[in-house]
Amino acid sequence: MNNILRQRILAREKSAAQLAAERAQAQGAYPYFRAIESAQDTEVIIEGRKVLMFGSNAYLGLTNHPKVKEAAIQAVEQYGTGCAGSRFLNGTLDIHLELERRLAEYVGKDAALVFSTGFQVNLGVISSLTGRNDYIVLDEYNHASIFDGSRLSFSKVIKYKHNDMQDLEQKLSKLPADALKLIVVDGVFSMEGDIVKLPELVALAERYGGSIMVDDAHGLGVIGERGAGTASHFGLTDQVDLIMGTFSKSLASLGGFIAGDHDTILYLKHHARSLIFSASMSPGSVASTLAALDVIQSEPERIEQLWANTNYAMKLLRAAGLELGPTETPIIPIYVRDNYKTFLVTKVLQDNGIFVNPVVAPAVPADSTLIRLSVMATHTFGHIEEAAAKLADAFKLLGINTRNASYEASTAS
Repeated sequence: MNNILRQRILAREKSAAQLAAERAQAQGAYPYFRAIESAQDTEVIIEGRKVLMFGSNAYLGLTNHPKVKEAAIQAVEQYGTGCAGSRFLNGTLDIHLELERRLAEYVGKDAALVFSTGFQVNLGVISSLTGRNDYIVLDEYNHASIFDGSRLSFSKVIKYKHNDMQDLEQKLSKLPADALKLIVVDGVFSMEGDIVKLPELVALAERYGGSIMVDDAHGLGVIGERGAGTASHFGLTDQVDLIMGTFSKSLASLGGFIAGDHDTILYLKHHARSLIFSASMSPGSVASTLAALDVIQSEPERIEQLWANTNYAMKLLRAAGLELGPTETPIIPIYVRDNYKTFLVTKVLQDNGIFVNPVVAPAVPADSTLIRLSVMATHTFGHIEEAAAKLADAFKLLGINTRNASYEASTAS
């Protein structure tokens, strides 16, 4: 590494989170880049040991589904391993177009456009739709890719308090009536697990002349008719201008898409730089996404089981005295409220056969650090009971405050 660059990096002031991570590394409790030696499923292998997976975004448990895997294998046999170019030039396959047609129908829009990753969708779409005299209005808890996309635009960026419609109205009321105002929100917020107040947001957008884009990375396959997402969940598909989604969660693959009217999608095909200047989504990923869509639509009981598991997990965790965030979905935040203890509880849980994700500053405020537990349709009630019991034990061992409640009493009932 260039000496000047290395010196500059070493001279930078370390954040509280970085200091906590270094402390965790020194004590063998570093919780990132853990190597998994098996398929992403309800049970994984880490360092040769079986561990229950409660840190995955594969809400419907399709990453190891035989039909999904077989579709990827067949696509590689037919198309090879990659497209060797961008969608714009030589990288569009017939299955890309088929996937776009299927996605547009699924979420109820005229057309869709597939990108290589969900992050690239937000970078390309948000940065290309607005100009210097326009406004991008964001919930403060939106995904990082939304903020990065807004930074690449030349527009003015306005943030409002999380899911606070009064604050949003106050911000919108101060903007020029004739200006383009693009309101971008997560459908399901990825750390908190709560759902955007879409009916109120739609009413405000109509009142103040705003357009709406919903990032449904964590909503697809989870809420809405047949898992079609947040707009479907509220019956507001026609009132939402753009619906974005990713394939790395419920759809068990890699990539992302944007859906909207034909004119907007055509515009994005020629202006979204992260589409034009990136290699296209690989054939195996496209085919596995199509197969996952087939499974979701032919096996609606998966979504029903996901919600049965989610409700059961919340019941047990609350009864165990753990402090949950304002979740309404299979994303269950469990507050620790201390950076270093968040790392420690993650390590204790993994040592006891439970994989969860730590969320520390700056992803959340330092006094709101948490364990992010994710429920899948393929978990059994036995898996959930084991995880809840071991979470309660780990919190007690580390002296993390819990509310007064009895786990034993809840399971006995």
